[in-house]
Amino acid sequence: MPALLLEGLARHFGEREALSDVSLSLAEGQTLVVFGPNGAGKSTLLRVLATLLRPHEGHVRVLGSALPQEAWAVRGRIGLLGHEPLLYRQLSARENLRFHARLHGVGEARVEELLEAVAMAGRASEPVRTLSRGMVQRVAVARAVLHDPELLLLDEPYANLDPAAVELVRPLIGAACGHTRVICSHDPSGGLAEADMVLGLRDGRVSLVAGAGDVESDAIAELYR
Repeated sequence: MPALLLEGLARHFGEREALSDVSLSLAEGQTLVVFGPNGAGKSTLLRVLATLLRPHEGHVRVLGSALPQEAWAVRGRIGLLGHEPLLYRQLSARENLRFHARLHGVGEARVEELLEAVAMAGRASEPVRTLSRGMVQRVAVARAVLHDPELLLLDEPYANLDPAAVELVRPLIGAACGHTRVICSHDPSGGLAEADMVLGLRDGRVSLVAGAGDVESDAIAELYR
């Protein structure tokens, strides 16, 4: 059974079609990288897969569960890293991770392990609102993987990170992490290097869907012209 199966997925906001007739299948453990200009529907797709938005048409199965009917069965198996860090700004990094750990039944040792992994143990008691954007992104990565999700949904995951910080989080969300991943990216060469499968969107419609080995970076660049 594929990790993701989309057949004719459509989602609209009023009269505007954010996604139209999106179909693909992604095997367990593989990485789908989604390319497209701003407004193409990339973030909407992630939010549908994360069970935050209901599909209006088509069939969607995530980790074997049909959406939206069986969303309850899959939410705890998904890790989402979006444009917003989903952290409480008045709480510290440690308090944020402890809160999410309680939601998922995860122990304190995992919180401390991840704070060390993203090099935030020394700043973990400071309110998130006082941290730099790069530090906040590192804590957000830790939050997304805290419960060891089977599926990672990553929207520009390396945004705001310097090269050293990218190397810190790569074991958690990179190709070697072992999880099924969907990554939204604007980086043709970097995105292709991460991908098993590529989806190109323009105005909510599929312009390209293929195995990564069949896609040239020029074809990705064409999406942005």
